[in-house]
Amino acid sequence: MGTTIRVSDGTKELLERLKREEETFDELVARLARESDSMNPGVWDSEQADAAREVLQRSRESIGPNQ
Repeated sequence: MGTTIRVSDGTKELLERLKREEETFDELVARLARESDSMNPGVWDSEQADAAREVLQRSRESIGPNQ
């Protein structure tokens, strides 16, 4: 049996923006936890830098041009 984690509607919206197609919320949270363990500014390898750029781009797209 799993554990229920409560988040606000705003947090859920933020997570939905980061969630990849076909990815479950469990997979998303696990991926974010793994990625945050290895994030040391200035020492990212190219894969980590690409992942950060992708998240930043998706974030910018979700905000829209007027904000």
